[in-house]
Amino acid sequence: MTDEKKPQKPCPEGHVLKDGKCVMPEVTFVSFVMSLNTSALFHFGEIADPVSGKTFQDLVLVKHTIDTLNLLQVKTKGNLTKDEANLLETVLYDLKMRYIKVTA
Repeated sequence: MTDEKKPQKPCPEGHVLKDGKCVMPEVTFVSFVMSLNTSALFHFGEIADPVSGKTFQDLVLVKHTIDTLNLLQVKTKGNLTKDEANLLETVLYDLKMRYIKVTA
């Protein structure tokens, strides 16, 4: 008997290979903040829809994402690592500046 492994099929989009299985990536505070940032960039029209390849802008959803990140910052104050707090502050600043630029 050989100890060869069968070739692994690629994981579906958004999944990672862990212990030979395709699973969703671990949820961390950083990955959550980055996911919200990506969502905002998508709604700014800076990232194309992966299916259609088209971009669109929805500033109501951008504002909602910024408000969500603001709420997260308030509710987690004093409970984040320095790196997590810095990431959240940087992402919020960047999104707010982009929003001001687009709406001014």
